[in-house]
Amino acid sequence: MSELTQTQNPSELQARSAEAEAALLPPVDVVEDSTGITLYADMPGVPKEHLQLRVDGDQLSIEGELVLPAPAQLQPSHVEVNLQRYRRRFTLSKELDANQVSAELAHGVLRVRIPKAAHAQPRRIEVQVA
Repeated sequence: MSELTQTQNPSELQARSAEAEAALLPPVDVVEDSTGITLYADMPGVPKEHLQLRVDGDQLSIEGELVLPAPAQLQPSHVEVNLQRYRRRFTLSKELDANQVSAELAHGVLRVRIPKAAHAQPRRIEVQVA
């Protein structure tokens, strides 16, 4: 899959962690077809109002803040995940049309569709009979 790469080299992670708070990496499935790619990111507990998608140049950023309501008088006795944010970043290839990104959130799964640019789409060439 040459269309999308995850931006995650160690020096970049260290630089980002110094400038931003720690975050969970949501698991993401990437499905490619002839017209583009679709990302499926598992982001349970993130409502639409706390979800942010950005395309900046060739970078796609997904961020979300968990909202897990609990009564004020209850204190957790055991917490396996104590981070309240999801964050993931991808580098988009020039074959993808970053201006046409669409997204929807349903049942804790974020679906992001990124179509291929017109020049990268397969096209049929009509053959003329002479």
